[in-house]
Amino acid sequence: MTNGVMPGDRVVLAYSGGLDTSIIIPWLKENYGVRVVAFCADLGQGEDLDKVRDKALRSGAEAVEIRDLRHRFLTEFAFPMLRAEAIYEGVYLLGTSIARPLIAEELVRVARQYDAKAVAHGATGKGNDQVRFELGIMALAPDLRVIAPWREWQITGRLEAMAYAKDHGIEVAATPESPYSRDQNMWHVSHEGGVLEDPSIPTPSDVYTWTVDPIKAPDAVKVVRVGFREGYPVSLNGVDLEPVMLMEQVNQWGAENGIGRVTMVENRLVGMKSRGVYETPGGTILYEAHQALTALTWDRETRDFASEVGLKMARLIYDGLWFSPLREALSAFVDQANHVVTGEVTLHLYKGRATSHAASSRFSLYSQDLATFDGGQYDHHDAQGFIRLFGLPLAVRHHMRTGE
Repeated sequence: MTNGVMPGDRVVLAYSGGLDTSIIIPWLKENYGVRVVAFCADLGQGEDLDKVRDKALRSGAEAVEIRDLRHRFLTEFAFPMLRAEAIYEGVYLLGTSIARPLIAEELVRVARQYDAKAVAHGATGKGNDQVRFELGIMALAPDLRVIAPWREWQITGRLEAMAYAKDHGIEVAATPESPYSRDQNMWHVSHEGGVLEDPSIPTPSDVYTWTVDPIKAPDAVKVVRVGFREGYPVSLNGVDLEPVMLMEQVNQWGAENGIGRVTMVENRLVGMKSRGVYETPGGTILYEAHQALTALTWDRETRDFASEVGLKMARLIYDGLWFSPLREALSAFVDQANHVVTGEVTLHLYKGRATSHAASSRFSLYSQDLATFDGGQYDHHDAQGFIRLFGLPLAVRHHMRTGE
């Protein structure tokens, strides 16, 4: 079980302070005899990171590296995904998936800084994250060994993991009564495990940690305006904001109005179906706004092709292929298409829904003069010849089949 790693070597662990990664630190020391550096990515998960640092050190880490990656997460990963309108299986806005390539990238940087021989992660052998982390490592530093304890140790589930933590004096938030596995960043929070593993059981109310129950949300409509520049959200209600502040504000509005809750049974990359519950309050608002603006500024062919690109981009992100040549090529199209996605969208937030009601752009392809029912420059007589030519194949087919 050496995995090419020798006692005394350094291993950098992608550390969150949750159940899995908390017990990995002592496990690595006991089973590999290595020195562990805990790396925690600050993606806006809302935790007290000083406590996370202290917990890692108390668990046996030699050092702890905490990096503030919130701005990069939004500008280099989440917002580019938004510009592609990438949605997995129609509903999932990919909050966990899009964070993994950034964590892998920074994990490599920390490993180089500490001259580590290997990196480790807490993803299970059943999940998608093991693939995402390790494909990122393979793309950026294939010489680094990867240690995945869930594929090696004898712990079979979260209850045993909790018992291991208790035996080693490690405090964890998970309990047998609330065994959910959660992942949070400033784009979303995901919930898995416990009763959620039975898709016939409705999602319990205690699962949600961020958004207000839509039924209990305010009775008044919240009107907001989101401004975009080349597909990037840049302003709220006419005020320019830097990305982190903008995201925090739309998250607050979305959470207060119960927006962004999704319960889905999804197809995991490893071949099984799993049930997940997601809360993406601000992201849901931004997707609705971006789609309203592209409806105004993209012609039909661009919009149709962009929808295909969005589907493929979602699959690549979900499958951990952010660093692939195809993703890079598709992003070139996304960049070009978003040159005209500049303008402002007015939305109504109300009891779990974000609905666009108006949009404007200097690149708008909408012509009121052409679309109006009252006069305008459109010549109705032109439609007769157009319809005859457009329907010509149908007429030819009829003649062929009937001889008439």
